[in-house]
Order: sequence, then C-alpha cells, then structure tokens
Amino acid sequence: MIELTSDIKKFIAEHENEDIRELALKASRYPQINMQDAIQQIAGRRIAKSKIPSWYAQNNIIYPPHISMEQCSSEQTASYKASLSTGNTIIDLTGGFGVDLSFMAQNKTEAYYIETQPHLVELAQHNFKVLGLDHITAINNNGINFLRSEDKLWDTIYIDPARRNTSGRKTVLIEDCTPNLIEIDSLLNQKSKQVIIKLSPMLDITHALNSISNITDIHIISVNNECKELLLVKSSTQKEVKFHCINIINNGVQCFSFTKDNENNAAVTYSDHPEKYLYEPNSSILKAGAYKYPADYFNLKKLHISSHLYTSDLYIPDFPGRHFTVKNVFGANKKDIKQYLTMKQANISTRNYPLSVAEIRKQTKLKDGGNDYIFATTLVNEKKVLILCEKVE
Repeated sequence: MIELTSDIKKFIAEHENEDIRELALKASRYPQINMQDAIQQIAGRRIAKSKIPSWYAQNNIIYPPHISMEQCSSEQTASYKASLSTGNTIIDLTGGFGVDLSFMAQNKTEAYYIETQPHLVELAQHNFKVLGLDHITAINNNGINFLRSEDKLWDTIYIDPARRNTSGRKTVLIEDCTPNLIEIDSLLNQKSKQVIIKLSPMLDITHALNSISNITDIHIISVNNECKELLLVKSSTQKEVKFHCINIINNGVQCFSFTKDNENNAAVTYSDHPEKYLYEPNSSILKAGAYKYPADYFNLKKLHISSHLYTSDLYIPDFPGRHFTVKNVFGANKKDIKQYLTMKQANISTRNYPLSVAEIRKQTKLKDGGNDYIFATTLVNEKKVLILCEKVE
C-alpha cells in the first residue's frame, strides 16, 4: 500500500493542480518522491474533490488506481443509499473502494466490508480509520462465501455486483453480473431483513422484477438529470412494488414516487397545443416508465401519448423536471423558421420527432447554447411543431 510520508503529502499539496503527464516527465527532479504513487494520489484527489468532497477534505485518505475511482459511488448517491438502510447491522459483500459503506455504516453498531482484492482491503482499513469509522471490520474474502459461512441474520445486506464480463466490457443483464444475483437470490433472502442491490441504470427494470424475488422498492437515481444508479430493495414485507424517481440537483432533491397501478390507471387529458407552461420530466421518471401518472398527479395536459411533455396555464413549481415558459409554437417549414427563429443559438431537444437534433440544427442554422430552448415534438393531432421556450429558473 502507498505510504503517505510527509514528503509525498507536501508534494501532492504543491502539485495537485499541475498537468500529470508533465509531472511524470519531471520525475528525476524529485528523487525522494515515488512519482507513480504521487500521480495516483493526485489523480484520485482530483476526482474526489467533486465526487467525494468529504473524503477530499481528509489529507490522509489513500486513493486507488483510476478504475476504482471511476466505478465508486459519488458522495451524493452514497448519502442517499444511507437513508434507505435500516437496522443496526450491515454487510457490504462487494466492498470496492468503500465509499458506499462509509456512509451507510455511520449510524450502525456493526458493519462488515468484504472484498476479494487485497490491495483494496488494505486501503479500506486505512481510510475507515481516517474517517473515524473504527467499527467497520474489513475482510479479504469472497462476499458470498463469507455470507454462507456466517450463521447470522443481517439487518441490511448491500451488494454492488461487477458489471463487466471476462473481456472487460460492461454488461447490464442481471445474469451476467458477478456474482449472479439470480443464483444467490434465496441466500440473500435467508441472510438479511433487507437487501439493497446497486445496478446499472441501463438495466431492464421489468427483467429485474421478473428475475429477483421480494423486490419492494425500486430507486432510479439521477444527478443533475443524468441517470447514475438503479437500486433494488428486497424485503420480506409483501407489498406492491413502488418506484422512486430521484434527481439530485444543486439546490436539493426532486422525488416522485408511484406504483404500476398508479401509471396504468392514470387519467390523462391531451392538448393539441402547448399552453403557457411546458414541463419536461427528469430522466429518472422516464427511465421508470411514468408517462401518464405525472399528468394525472399534477393535473397537467399531455401533448401526445408518445411525446412525454406536459403543459398547463397554471404554473406547477413542484413538477419534478425542467419548467419552461412557452414563447411561440410553429411548424418546421422554412417560412416559419425564418419568421420565428431570429436568434443565432438555442438549446434543442427532440421528443417524438422524426428528425435528430443535428438535423434540426442544420435546418435552422442555430448553434448550441443561449437562453432559448426549442422542443421539436409531435402534438396529439400528429402535427409536427417546434416549441420555442424560455427556462423558468
């Protein structure tokens, strides 16, 4: 394991913002510094500064190679997972860099970190002590083997299976993950009151529901409208599966929850024209398949069964997504484009529209950016339109 001597810590502090490639070329100037170790730490700290700021604030944290930093959870998503974990005991079967467990274990009386890679176990042991998490026991073992060997019922089991195949390519199928969740499904049920499973946001949710038993909650987590994680929560409590669409943004968290019955039974009114306000649901809602229920819940009109844009004359500030004021609506013909698009740039999105954003940019000659937003979409009467908007901040 890398040793953070006073010399290397001073070097990292002095050169943290410098070009890493140039530093590597200057290694001979610093014979007392293991440049490879120093560069790994500088690279890790740069990622941690925005991804795990509370870790970045600790100068004695030791960072792993880039792949582990790339795969680890952000502080925002780890904190959210901590809010889901119940009980006093927790075990992380696939420890990795240990970020998730460091947050989930903070209010636990007993916590275990299990990891197959010895160098990560060493790092975790060191970092947990730096963070004051002395109650976490780090063990170098296969998590499933350890679980089978222990005669214990855990309050929470957390597992983040590897989503890369033998050739290193990413996979999104449950049966292709390591460990195979389908094969250990009954074991997880036997050994825990609650299981939290982290999966790729690209995963087919219906396939997950059909493959894994006792799922009670599905959390689709986005950060600044980019889907980051899919969490499945297993519990012995029998109830209808609830979907929780989470979008963590700079000034808070947007949350929208629903069941499949809510979606299937939603009453929707369609409008053949955008009203004063236009609403675009966040990516978690779209991933979860809540297409009708947001209109019903917020008393909005939908523009088309497949467009997934909503409108109203009354402003709805709590809608979980982006809000816009409609400035104009027109066709995509040359005459209308020339008349209504007098600006030189705009942010363009397509929703149920035959042309791509690139094709619309070519057609309108608009560059990206600015304060104007254009939604190219189809209305309920099948008319293809461009909706010119201004974002409501």
